[in-house]
Amino acid sequence: MYETRQDLAVPTKHVEVLIIGGGPAGSYAASVLSREGIDVAVLESTKFPRCESLIPSVRPYLRFIGAEEKIVQHGFTKKPGSAIKFNQFKREGYTDFVALGADNNAWNVIRSEFDHLLLNHARECGAKVYEETKVTNIAFDPIDPEKPVSVSWTRTCTAQSPNASQNGTTKAVHGSTTFTHLIDASGRAGLLSTRYLKNRHFNASLKNIAVWGYWHNRSDEEPDNEHDKEDHKPRVGMYGKGTSREGAPWFEALTDESGWAWFIPLHNDKTSVGIVMNQEQYNKSRPSSSDAQYECSLVGRYLANLRLAPGVARLLCGKDVVHNGSDSEHEIQIPIEEEILHQQAKLEPGSVRSASDFSYSAPSYAGNGFRIVGDAGAFIDPFFSSGIHLAFTGALSAAATICASRRRNCTEVEAAMWHTKRVAVSYTRFQVVVLSAYKQMRAQSIDVLSDVDEDNFDRAFTYLRPGKCFLVIQGASDMGSRLSESELQRSLDFCINLFNPTSPEEHKAVEGRLAGLGRYRELMDVAKPLVDPKSFEDVLKVTPTECSARSTGCKETEANTYSESKPRMVLDKINARRLVHPEYAINNLEAEELLGCAIRLEKGRLGLVKVALVR
Repeated sequence: MYETRQDLAVPTKHVEVLIIGGGPAGSYAASVLSREGIDVAVLESTKFPRCESLIPSVRPYLRFIGAEEKIVQHGFTKKPGSAIKFNQFKREGYTDFVALGADNNAWNVIRSEFDHLLLNHARECGAKVYEETKVTNIAFDPIDPEKPVSVSWTRTCTAQSPNASQNGTTKAVHGSTTFTHLIDASGRAGLLSTRYLKNRHFNASLKNIAVWGYWHNRSDEEPDNEHDKEDHKPRVGMYGKGTSREGAPWFEALTDESGWAWFIPLHNDKTSVGIVMNQEQYNKSRPSSSDAQYECSLVGRYLANLRLAPGVARLLCGKDVVHNGSDSEHEIQIPIEEEILHQQAKLEPGSVRSASDFSYSAPSYAGNGFRIVGDAGAFIDPFFSSGIHLAFTGALSAAATICASRRRNCTEVEAAMWHTKRVAVSYTRFQVVVLSAYKQMRAQSIDVLSDVDEDNFDRAFTYLRPGKCFLVIQGASDMGSRLSESELQRSLDFCINLFNPTSPEEHKAVEGRLAGLGRYRELMDVAKPLVDPKSFEDVLKVTPTECSARSTGCKETEANTYSESKPRMVLDKINARRLVHPEYAINNLEAEELLGCAIRLEKGRLGLVKVALVR
C-alpha cells in the first residue's frame, strides 16, 4: 500500500485557488484565503534548508493570520536589532528594534523550521497541503491563451515496508488539477515568469554571488577533563554579548569594496556566515599560489574571502564584539589577531552553498486568473533582510485581489493590475535602499537607471519627485519630467542615511533635547512627513546655554555634544526611515492608495475598496 506523510494521498481534481509552492509566500496566501472561506490547495516540492534574518514588519503580518504566537514560542533566536559596519575605520551603526516596544524584536530563523510552521498553520486554517508534489506543467485556456486553467503534477508516495526497520519503496503518482485562480509561489524557479511569460529582468547593478556556510558553536568531541572542556570547545563569538544587543546579526562591508558579509546567530547552536560579492570581482579573486592553506574550491574560496571581513573573521576566532558602555565614544573593543582566520569555530562539513543571478524583477506579476508572489516574481538582495517581508506583502496582495475579483469589488483586470503595482512599489522602495547601501560599500556611484522602473519609483518615493517638498531637500532644481541617473544618485545619497552609524543611546540623547525644544514629534517620529534637512540646522545651532534654559532635562554633557555631527546623523537617519516606513505596518496597506484603491483588511470581507469610499 502506498502512503504519504500527509492525510491526503493525492491532490484534488479541482480547487478554487491553487498555490504552487509552500514557502512563506505560498503558505501565507493559503492561510489568508482559507480564513476567507475559500477552497485552497498548496502543492509543495522539497527544498534545501537555509536561514534568514527577519525584520520586525513581519510581526503584524503574522498576527493578521493568527500565527505570531507560534513563531514567538518556537524558540528562534531573538533579533533585537542589527549592526552594520560600512567603514573599517569607524564604528558600526546599530538599529534598535525593541526601542519601539519590548515585543518589537524580529528573529533569526532556520527557514526549514520557519517554513514548516507556516505550512502547518495553513493546514490548520483549512488549506489542503500536498508535500513532495511537483508541478510539471501549466495549461492555459484555449480561448484565452493568457489564462492558466490547470496544472499537471507528480507526487512522490512511499510504500510501507513489512519490516519496520526498513525504508519503504517510492512511487511517482501523476495527475492534474483545475482551478479558478493560480498563485505562483514557486520561489526562484518562478515557473510562470521564466517558462511561460519569459519576462524576468536581472538587475545588472546587483549582479552578485552569495557564498555561505554554517558554523558550530560546540564541538562534537570534548575532553573528559572538566577543567579543559571550556578551553577545548570551539566557540563562535557574539556581537553584543551580555547586553541588550545580544542575538543581533552583524553585517559588514568587505575591505576590497566588492560587497559585504553577514554573521547571523541561530537557535540550534549554529551560526550562518556568508559573503556577498560582485560576481566579476569574485571570479577574479581566486586564491593565489602563496595562499597554500586555501584550495581553489568553493569552500577554499569561501574561507579565503572571509579575510575581507575582519569583524566576521574575529567573531569566528571566538572573540566577542562588545559595546564598552561609553556614552561619549561608543567604541567597540575588538582584539586584533595576527591571523584572523585561526577559527575557534567549526565549519559544518558540506554546509557551504552558493547562489548567483538572484537579483531580478518583472514588468508584471499578475494576469487573468493568476498572481505571482515572493521570489517567484522578484528578489532584490539578502541585504536589509527584506525577502520575507516582500513575500508576505505580495501574498496578502494576491489574496486580497483574488477576493476583490470574486466579490466584485472590481474587475479581474483591475485586480491583477493592482497586485502588480503593489508588488512593484514595495520592491522599488527596498531596491533603492539596497542600492544606496551598495553605493556606500563600493565607495562609488553605480549605474542603476536601467534597473529602476520610473513609474514605480514615482509611486514608491512620492516626495522625491517634482512638485513635492523633497525637491528642496534634494536640491534638485534640475529634475525633469523623466527620471534621470543623477536624480537617482541623489536619491541613493539620501537613503544611505538609513545606515548612519548611530546608537540607541545617541537617539535617546537627541530625543531628550528635542523634547525640551518642543520638536520631538516633528523630527523623531518616523510616521511624520519628510522634513527639509535645512530645518535641522536651526535645531543644531542651539547652544548648550539655550538648551539648558529650555529644558531642565537637558544635561550639560548632552548639551556639549549638541552641535557635533552625531545629532545630525540621528536626524538624517530618522528622516530617511520615513521613506520606507509605509512598508512597516500592515495597516498602511489600507491607507496607501494605488490605482485608486486600497486593501480592506477585514476578515470575511477582505478585498479592495475605492479610496473615495474609504475617506
